[in-house]
Amino acid sequence: MAKRQSLKELQERLAQRLTAAKTEALTATWLAIEAGGQRHLLPLVQSGEIFPWSAVQPVPYTKAWYVGVANLRGGLHGVVDLAGLLKGEAVRGTQRPADRVTSESRLVSLHGALGLNAVLWIDRLLGLRNPGAFKTVAERPEGAPSYVTRMLIDESGQAWQELDLQLLVAEPEFLAIAA
Repeated sequence: MAKRQSLKELQERLAQRLTAAKTEALTATWLAIEAGGQRHLLPLVQSGEIFPWSAVQPVPYTKAWYVGVANLRGGLHGVVDLAGLLKGEAVRGTQRPADRVTSESRLVSLHGALGLNAVLWIDRLLGLRNPGAFKTVAERPEGAPSYVTRMLIDESGQAWQELDLQLLVAEPEFLAIAA
């Protein structure tokens, strides 16, 4: 009898957890990431698949933030160093990508509807976030690129920059990778 009761309790807990997971997935709006020591929010509807770090073949005569190309699931994707792009820094001359890659480094692809085979190299994933996780909406940082749409402050006072990937792929600077 005790085993039946335990099995029934297990099934009830599983049902509750599945219901909670469905609700959380529906309310999650952003993929929370870290790149270059800054926290960013990528809209889930504009984000694609998340890949572990993969071998990247460098492409000569490109901008410093364009790391190269990677073969991901049989397709070639341009690899963009998000931290380097946002900061406008020339990372290539000072550090090779292999020197910055950690076990938490990931490649986040852009949604197929955006029309570019590109992935963003990020330092680490921080999970999913929904609007309820933030208490304040602030103006976008002064001098920030147009695809940084606003700043959000969470309950612990940490600032997050929201990125609009659709605006990013329309940015002439992003589309012109030649150095």
